Amino acid sequence: MNNKVHLATKVSPFIANYGRELRMEMDIRRKEKVEKAIEFVKRMRKVQEKAGAALRKAQEEMKQQVDK
Repeated sequence: MNNKVHLATKVSPFIANYGRELRMEMDIRRKEKVEKAIEFVKRMRKVQEKAGAALRKAQEEMKQQVDK
């Protein structure tokens, strides 16, 4: 459910909340670089702006259909 792309936002809930894809595999030996906080915030803002724009577009399309 958290990994499914939403029709209105065009992103999954997990990406909207965390800014990255949900990892399904578990490999505790895998080492990853830790992202800097500023880079994370910038990336999250972009994701949230994109989702917000998609929601506004969906809202406008719904309004046009209701107003017909």
